[in-house]
Amino acid sequence: MVLAAGLASLGAVEMFNQSVASLVSRGGAETFPKHLHASVIWTATPLFAFGLAWAILRTPGTWRRMVLWISSVVIVAVWAPVLSLAAHAPEIGIPWIATVWSGVCALVYSTNHQMPCDDSSSTS
Repeated sequence: MVLAAGLASLGAVEMFNQSVASLVSRGGAETFPKHLHASVIWTATPLFAFGLAWAILRTPGTWRRMVLWISSVVIVAVWAPVLSLAAHAPEIGIPWIATVWSGVCALVYSTNHQMPCDDSSSTS
């Protein structure tokens, strides 16, 4: 979340959102009449970031963790065309960055530490 907030303050997220908008609109020339309120974006961000980290750290097996991470990133990414169809600007940069980074950190942690869910004696 701190990474996403830092990139947002530097303006990098706005460039990301503009490139996503150009991908989901007709040639990037359309303007979107509606914008999501910042509170909606900042409410979705911790739900995805902390929810993904919690799920990864509670799931046994590296392959399952990777599937969770990839699925979460894809779910956030497909939010863009849905918002575009609803005439909202597809501002998915902050939740997407937080979800990607949260997943990477949780995956690195889970591969470098013995997780309780990976204990072979408890999976009988």
